[in-house]
Amino acid sequence: MVDSDIYDILRSVKTIALIGASNKEDRPSYKVMKFLLEQGYDVIPVNPGMLGQTLLGQQCYASLKDIPVTVDMVDVFRQSDVALEIAQEAIAINAKVLWLQIGVINEEAKDLAENSGLRVVMDRCPKKEIEAHGLPW
Repeated sequence: MVDSDIYDILRSVKTIALIGASNKEDRPSYKVMKFLLEQGYDVIPVNPGMLGQTLLGQQCYASLKDIPVTVDMVDVFRQSDVALEIAQEAIAINAKVLWLQIGVINEEAKDLAENSGLRVVMDRCPKKEIEAHGLPW
């Protein structure tokens, strides 16, 4: 994926489901969620252990299928071995983008998502990409 594709993705998405969200302020998922909210994205935390709670003012959900609004991008903070299952869920909810965070590498998930029409970013961080491309958009 080239920088112009990433730039286009980050400009086009509005609602992001963040899989593996954490309420621990020192965790990367917390920092990225906070940053994305500050940039004006709607970020929905997904973590079954936090069901019924809020994180940074946002309602937490147990899974993608439980989210009552359209999700543009699924941002994955989980182990690579569950990325295929998450890709299947992202396809099922008609997400447009599957974003696998730094260190989350799963070629099978990437291929499945791309073959289903999703754009895929793998082993990169949207926060770092936004910072690298500069704001405002």
